[in-house]
Amino acid sequence: MFAPIYGVWQRLPEAFGGRAWRWSVPILLLAAVLGGGDSGALVRDTLAEAYLQVSVFVAGTLMLLFAVERWFAVDLRERIAQARVGQVPIATALGMLPGCGGAIVVVTQFVNGRIGFGALVAVLIATMGDAAFLLIAAAPETAVVVFAVSGASAVLCGWAVEAIHGRDFLRHRRAEDDAPTTAVAGAGRPVPPVIDGLWAALWAIGVPFALLIAFQQDPNAWFGPWAAYQPATWLGFAGAMLAVTLWAGGLGEREAGTSGTYGEFSPLSNAGHGNGRGAASNVGPMAWVRCARTDTNFVTVWVIAAFLLFEFGVVFSGVDPEAWFAVVGPLAPLVGVLVGFIPGCGPQILLTTLYLSGAMPMSALLANAISNDGDALFPAIALAPKAAVLATAYSALPALAVGYAAFGLGY
Repeated sequence: MFAPIYGVWQRLPEAFGGRAWRWSVPILLLAAVLGGGDSGALVRDTLAEAYLQVSVFVAGTLMLLFAVERWFAVDLRERIAQARVGQVPIATALGMLPGCGGAIVVVTQFVNGRIGFGALVAVLIATMGDAAFLLIAAAPETAVVVFAVSGASAVLCGWAVEAIHGRDFLRHRRAEDDAPTTAVAGAGRPVPPVIDGLWAALWAIGVPFALLIAFQQDPNAWFGPWAAYQPATWLGFAGAMLAVTLWAGGLGEREAGTSGTYGEFSPLSNAGHGNGRGAASNVGPMAWVRCARTDTNFVTVWVIAAFLLFEFGVVFSGVDPEAWFAVVGPLAPLVGVLVGFIPGCGPQILLTTLYLSGAMPMSALLANAISNDGDALFPAIALAPKAAVLATAYSALPALAVGYAAFGLGY
């Protein structure tokens, strides 16, 4: 059984590009799911969750920003880079968008040297990740208060960090000033139009499913008697596998003449980007899909890795995640901060759920909303680990201050 798989694994880089170790990722994931059993089901469900809870929103945010650039003939990346003092409020506004898409956009711009460290700190403080959807749906008045407090904390803390360290602290060099450093064999190969269409179709179909999940509904329930076959889960799994496969082969990863770093696509500043099919291919929704595809695939891989680590960690340790929150009194805000340090949105959604059920106080929710970085932390850890760790540490300061101020006021 393993000999044919090994033979395919050896031939894939030559046929499609990419490195052999990259191709081992989709092969192992697919083998685990096809192997069946509880582990296979867990891998399948985890990939579906990563795609429907994160990737769909990341792609949607990126496409929206690219559409705005096209419609208003403005290069948002350059506007943000030139904003100087305005970088922190802009990053805060993007971070306050429900989900993690806006925050991930800011993280990629930091990695490419277009914004300063203060903006990175601000966006990580402002974002509440997917927990924002749940709070908006269940307690909109509370959501307004949480967004206002976290937004104000983000702006003030971001400006304070810039005042202490300066705008160039830990700033990466601008991507266009560097030689390509992340290209892999086959990177820049055009993605066939049919694959572009499939990627876009899976995303479009996944959007309503992702919204239902964000508001704590089961999209499989839409299918009535077919719900037992979990069609939404299989669609999420297919979207995740396509993203991982394109990442493994480096297909379309960078077109000729681009920098070879993540987060650098723009329908205006990369006028030749279009999979080599001419300038006309850079206009319209499919151009936005191609612009968003590579960064979404990259984020998907990291989110899958983190989700699998968390899920299998819970399974093998036998720990009940809800037991992490079994605290009362003065420790509640501190627990909210510590849970916020956990990358990903799952623990944050759990804490928000406990708040809505009355098991956690408002002070813990505020502390968690400020300290949690959602899924935006994954690309930050991958591409700028030192900055990611320090920015997360900085976010703990306003989180503790606000959390214990609210606790002192009786919340």
